[in-house]
Amino acid sequence: MAPWRWVPPLLAVVLLTAWGLERGPGGGAMWRDESTTWQVAHRPAGALWELLGRVDAVHGLYYGLMHAVFAVWGDGGAGGPAGGGLWALRLPSVAGTALAAAGVAATAHRLAGERAALGAGAVYALLPPVQMYGQEGRSYALVAAAVAWSAYLMLRRWWAGYAVVLLLACWLHEFAALALLAHGCSAWRDRGWRWAAGAVAAGLLPLAVVSAGQAERQLGWLGRPRWQDWVAYGVLAGAVALLARGAGRGEAARVAVPLALLPPGLLMAVSLVHPWYVDRYVLYALGGLALLAGARLAEVRAAGARRWVPWLVAGVLLVPVAVWSAWLRTPESRRDDALAVAAAVRERGRPGDAVLFMPSRRREWLLSSPRVYGGLRDVALAASPAASHTLHGTELPAARVRGALRSSPRVLALLDPPGQPLDPYPAEAAKRAALAEDFDLCAVTPVRGARVALYVRRGGGCG
Repeated sequence: MAPWRWVPPLLAVVLLTAWGLERGPGGGAMWRDESTTWQVAHRPAGALWELLGRVDAVHGLYYGLMHAVFAVWGDGGAGGPAGGGLWALRLPSVAGTALAAAGVAATAHRLAGERAALGAGAVYALLPPVQMYGQEGRSYALVAAAVAWSAYLMLRRWWAGYAVVLLLACWLHEFAALALLAHGCSAWRDRGWRWAAGAVAAGLLPLAVVSAGQAERQLGWLGRPRWQDWVAYGVLAGAVALLARGAGRGEAARVAVPLALLPPGLLMAVSLVHPWYVDRYVLYALGGLALLAGARLAEVRAAGARRWVPWLVAGVLLVPVAVWSAWLRTPESRRDDALAVAAAVRERGRPGDAVLFMPSRRREWLLSSPRVYGGLRDVALAASPAASHTLHGTELPAARVRGALRSSPRVLALLDPPGQPLDPYPAEAAKRAALAEDFDLCAVTPVRGARVALYVRRGGGCG
């Protein structure tokens, strides 16, 4: 396939992923994981290095990349990410999605020809999870791109390049190492692959050692896979089995089936003992599904008009995919919206008001909006995130939290939505007790994934 013929499909993927990139009207929307990327990547290089020694080393390379992106973009971070800053935050993921689709297409071309390449690249770009993480300021689209191109390099037996690209994927996110196991299912007999695999393992070892010490803080919030996760994996396995059936797809299946099924399946199995599974950690596995779909579509096209049923099914599936794609570009598609929380605080608050984060990790909602956060008194804060080399700062002991509230006539409390479990830690219990005993609740503003509650000291009136 002539190189110039790749340009229109790649441009189409870029335009598709960039559509609705700000995710909402006005200043756009941003959920708390993206807020973490924003505030961490805007720290000075030395402070960023200190942070990674304590937590989030698994994302260290990605934070370094985004630090460079924001330095080139030149926003300085003072105004927060609203508006054009969201483009800087998400454009690397847009580029990653386009590169991943190109890598899937190149692998399909190597395995099954030009028609399979176009089909596989298109299917990959249209998959809703791919579109979702192609519009997020996190590393997953870039990881998928590196894994996709490592598969192509494996088929070409360019082992030095394979090792470098797959190691890049693993340093962007450690769980990309599961792709190495998937590749081993088809390449383990090749001595070159074994040498390359050893090089990847050795190169990943320093990160693995550091992140192992951070695992409890990094992944302690995760639970075991839910029944919905098992159902989704069953649907994936069924689709893979259906697409892999029949003669003529043996070579594609040999590469694609392990890639599609082994990383998520193994991570879910491990998570029964050590809960580490989140679907986005293995987003790259969808490249295997797209490879099989491209090979099948190429065979259907070659068979002529008699094989119209799969094309009809594909056409019907485009309807829910289009609806889902449109929904993914709304604030409601994410768990919360840090920019909406900041806007509610700006509307409700007054300069000098106390702010209380309940629980303390919800400080993330305001850290990416420094102009809003800077006008408030964070009364429970002992050391800022930058000073403490942490993601969200450190807070005062429980005994001092209540005392810190005594001089506060008004308090803005940032809370989880109703029905969420309350943190049992003493400092969090002290916050709740102080508000209940000494303050009146005057107003609650519900926001996507959050509540902003205004408390006034008892007897002060809500006017």
